[in-house]
Amino acid sequence: MAGNTLGKWFTVTTFGESHGPAVGCVVDGCPAGIDLSLEDIERETRRRRPGGGGPSSGRKEDDRPEILSGIFEGKTLGTPIAIVIRNTNQNSGDYDELKDLYRPGHADWTWEMKYGIRDHRGGGRTSGRETAGRVAAGAVAKALLRRYGVSVLAWTSAAAGISAPKWGEDGFDIGEIEKNALRMPCAESAGASLAIIGERKAHGDSSGGLVSCRVEGLAPGMGSPVFEKLDALLSLAMLSIGAVKGIEFGSGFAAAALSGSECNDPLLRAREAGAEAGAAPLAPDPVCRTPRAAFGSNNSGGVLGGLSTGSPLEFTIAVKPTPSVSVPQKTVGRDGRERDLVVGGRHDVCICPRIV
Repeated sequence: MAGNTLGKWFTVTTFGESHGPAVGCVVDGCPAGIDLSLEDIERETRRRRPGGGGPSSGRKEDDRPEILSGIFEGKTLGTPIAIVIRNTNQNSGDYDELKDLYRPGHADWTWEMKYGIRDHRGGGRTSGRETAGRVAAGAVAKALLRRYGVSVLAWTSAAAGISAPKWGEDGFDIGEIEKNALRMPCAESAGASLAIIGERKAHGDSSGGLVSCRVEGLAPGMGSPVFEKLDALLSLAMLSIGAVKGIEFGSGFAAAALSGSECNDPLLRAREAGAEAGAAPLAPDPVCRTPRAAFGSNNSGGVLGGLSTGSPLEFTIAVKPTPSVSVPQKTVGRDGRERDLVVGGRHDVCICPRIV
């Protein structure tokens, strides 16, 4: 089975099934000498772990990572970094009735059509549990990015049809993101969304939403034409997350309604941060001698021609409602007969805050 590794020079391979002994990752290509501790990794896995209440699943996992290789005395060795996270709170019996049924909105039927076999316990490899390994690998990537002054911030920008203020708008509060169960940057928007999500949960239903991401500190020129554009590679990574059904950069789909003059980001002479108007522009780049420039807007989302512009890289992904709902649904069994299905088990009512 191919498709479990992402990347070319810095590669991430995840492994494990939802109700197997463990999930985890192997990271290869990380340089030696990067500061990275077990706490750095555990900090990220704690943010993702289930059992946090609100829209989260009732499954309670400690999600404590174990470093098997690649790190010594708080620094990376330059060798493959293997991290394992044990599964300790599986209730596999919750899925016994689903062994011969295909759940709507899941990969049960497509997986079995491809492989002829599937792990019905919690979705096996297609479960959101797989992302625990990604988060552990992401902690390694964050440590590497810190060396270059690159920071990544994500938040739930909409849930259950309620939108939060956008970056730069009144009401957007970075400090609020980690204070509410939805990881929204606005307490009022989070409260309104949670009220709707709670009503749907009471009726056995779920909600979707949007997750936005902002990356700061990228130098211009990151990415490659034509088939390895920065936005194309990021889209591959984001769309590989279960439940993600769409992605847009900058103004995204709204750009389709704009004129070219409205959508283009004007180029301005770059000056030192905080410099007064009229100050001398920055010297040309010492390598390519190209004049330094800044952009007056960011409809491009920080990417032009597949290359970073030096402006913040901004994208938003669309997250579908959790397909595991206890509302009666129509399905087909292995015997080919139509059935009525009610999905049991423990599931997130809205996946957005854990995707953050």
